[in-house]
Amino acid sequence: MSSSITNCCHFYVERARTTNRRTATWKSPRAAVIPCIHLPMRSNEVKNRTFVEDIKKLRLITAIKTPYLPDGRFDLEAYDALVNLQIENGVEGVIVGGTTGEGQLMSWDEHIMLIGHTINCFGGSIKVIGNTGSNSTREAIHATEQGFAVGMHAALHINPYYGKTSIEGLISHFDSVLPMGPTIIYNVPSRTGQDIPPHVIQTLAKSPNLAGVKECVGNDRVEQYTSNGLVVWSGNDDECHDSRWHHGATGVISVTSNLVPGLMRELMFGGNNPVLNSKLMPLVEWLFHEPNPIALNTALAQLGVVRPVFRLPYVPLTKAKREEFVKIVEKIGRENFIGERDVQVLDDNDFFFVGRY
Repeated sequence: MSSSITNCCHFYVERARTTNRRTATWKSPRAAVIPCIHLPMRSNEVKNRTFVEDIKKLRLITAIKTPYLPDGRFDLEAYDALVNLQIENGVEGVIVGGTTGEGQLMSWDEHIMLIGHTINCFGGSIKVIGNTGSNSTREAIHATEQGFAVGMHAALHINPYYGKTSIEGLISHFDSVLPMGPTIIYNVPSRTGQDIPPHVIQTLAKSPNLAGVKECVGNDRVEQYTSNGLVVWSGNDDECHDSRWHHGATGVISVTSNLVPGLMRELMFGGNNPVLNSKLMPLVEWLFHEPNPIALNTALAQLGVVRPVFRLPYVPLTKAKREEFVKIVEKIGRENFIGERDVQVLDDNDFFFVGRY
């Protein structure tokens, strides 16, 4: 065969190969389609990743503290240590950026970043519930979309505060966010200035995404809901034992579990235990002597697990109250509290206050 014929044959063979490559269906690289439980790529994957029933089963959820560096930025190293201690002590979920976590002092960028960080680092070990509620429906919608986009398992939503709305407005507000994914509604009239009445919750319960209610009105209200098949978490640490064992509550969304997660787990899982409940009452009362999270921030600093940094307007408890905390720790037992350092009183000048961050 002549060289010209050989070259011609090679040309047509190569052309056929090129044509086949161009017309074949393109397939993405395999690594790009391997599911990842921490970084889902599509919003529908995020919404379907955790079912409402998974949230309804949680008995002990900690409203986790957000620690700070001296310049007011998040101390993520200390934060990660706090979350790890919760996991090690059997806590099943965390509320990120709630009142206890000072979401009210965060920008939305900080807020969503912290939710994303938590789900990315710990989402396989603990349920991450992002506080994406707001008194602005527009902001609540946007924050909740972002929260589910970065992977949170459920959203916590409060009713509009300060600029209060009507009953019809409450229902419209919650109806705007419920379709996005598993949701816990938070009723705390002492902070919002408005109770969410039971008939509103009953209306919202028609949504398959309503996981339940964090209820702070009291145990009569808790039992009113649980007797009708609604899931309720006590929002009051001083009432949570009786809520759980005498009024049908599933569990508690707790502040105290930041400090003594193991004892709070025993309180929620170990059966009726009035002795343990009484043992914890001095600590609970101390924690809520001033508006939360003032005492919790003070206590964690005294235990040496976070830096003594406060974002204003929060300031630490007085030295007399700090001395009282040392006695409470000694009575309950230092081994029951998180951290390894000896509890300290701390001097007033040990604390840092940040107004711009």
